Amino acid sequence: MLSLAEENYLKTIYHLSESGRHAVSTNAISEMQKTKPASVSDMIKKLSDKGVVSYQKYKGVNLSHKGKKAALQIIRKHRLWEVFLVDKLNFNWDEVHEIAEQLEHIKSPLLVKRLDEFLGYPKIDPHGDPIPDENGEITLGIKAPLTEVSQGKEMILTGVENSESNFLAHLDKLGIALGSKITIIDINEFDGSMQVKIKEGKPIFISQQVAVNLLVTE
Repeated sequence: MLSLAEENYLKTIYHLSESGRHAVSTNAISEMQKTKPASVSDMIKKLSDKGVVSYQKYKGVNLSHKGKKAALQIIRKHRLWEVFLVDKLNFNWDEVHEIAEQLEHIKSPLLVKRLDEFLGYPKIDPHGDPIPDENGEITLGIKAPLTEVSQGKEMILTGVENSESNFLAHLDKLGIALGSKITIIDINEFDGSMQVKIKEGKPIFISQQVAVNLLVTE
């Protein structure tokens, strides 16, 4: 059994390692966890003793197969709860992350299985991130930031790179949501800002910082 803190570390390592493919430095973990490097070292030793990570000095931390499987189950629960909160309890997409952070630590596999079934086996969460299935498998769609799209091409918003609540609230004000059809009308060469059309609405202006965080597909 893993403690709540240990689960959070596994999830952090997974995200920092680009889906478990690369080793992660203890400094990067320390920064993301907002804790001291010495505390990270202590936790890594505990996780290593449980067989969920391996650590090599100067090379960093890797998730073991067991650790990656555990991290994906935590992420699965988090994203399923976000879907539940948005679709069934009418939360906004910018309100659910912190609540899901608490709910993701519920241990019951049967509850998660029933939740998945109740929601109709969703493939993505409210932010467009893929939901691992019960075996930890992830189906990744091909997405690109809006800044890589040619002018005049219509794309569909299928995810966001930044899921912080203030950014999502800003998108709500602009009338931008998952599934929105976005067409780039003009790109400002000076600062990379764009004039875009959302669905059938009037053209609006968005900054380059907003555009680079919008993930789209054709």
